[in-house]
Amino acid sequence: MSKIYDALTKLEKKRPHPRIVFSRRRSNHKVRPLSLCSKDISRLEWKIMATIAGMMLVFGLLLVAMANHLMGRALRAQIDQRALVTTINLSDAAAGHVIGRNTLELHPLVTKYARLNGTPYAFIEDNKGQIVAHSLRAFPRELGETLTTSERTRVNRRVVTLQGKTVYETRTPILEGQVGTTHVGIWAESVATEIHRARLPIAGLITIVLFLGVIFFVFLARGVIRWLTDIADTMSTGELEAPVENRVTG
Repeated sequence: MSKIYDALTKLEKKRPHPRIVFSRRRSNHKVRPLSLCSKDISRLEWKIMATIAGMMLVFGLLLVAMANHLMGRALRAQIDQRALVTTINLSDAAAGHVIGRNTLELHPLVTKYARLNGTPYAFIEDNKGQIVAHSLRAFPRELGETLTTSERTRVNRRVVTLQGKTVYETRTPILEGQVGTTHVGIWAESVATEIHRARLPIAGLITIVLFLGVIFFVFLARGVIRWLTDIADTMSTGELEAPVENRVTG
């Protein structure tokens, strides 16, 4: 029995102390996972920032598209309202001359309104559908149209083609349609150009704000990710060291 006890004592002396073993394992554990963890965190960081940037770009493009659409509709309505006011003014000015069949005064009047920007023509027809005055050299057939009684008594619009180009025409009755109808056309190309010029600065401003917002939120997300990573590292270090030391000392 004494020989067996001596052999066990010698074997116990040769065996390394548990604290030494733990320190070696912990040292080996610190070197390798840190490099892998930093790579994983870097990849995760770039993925999160790319996701945030992509979502903001998609949202921003949708916002720009919606803003352009709504702005285009609003500008088109404003242009139509302006054309309506012009046509009503011509109707009021021409009413007395149409009643008196004063064609010498009607031709300069319609020519004056036809010289407005983007206006290709203006003409007046009586209650029988006869053209009594127009601003064109020769009245084209494509502008001729037989109006019903209800159409002569209310404001309406139509789309016609003149010289291969599209024209938006506004028609208003003269004295509730009892005397005739006034027609004023606007080039569709002129309308599109005016709308484009009006909304281009706003679309550019929204694009710049969107670009700056993406940059700001990307850097903000990067800072938050690094802050969370530092907190996670601190917490993981405390959880690995404190309980093990308590166990060894205990």
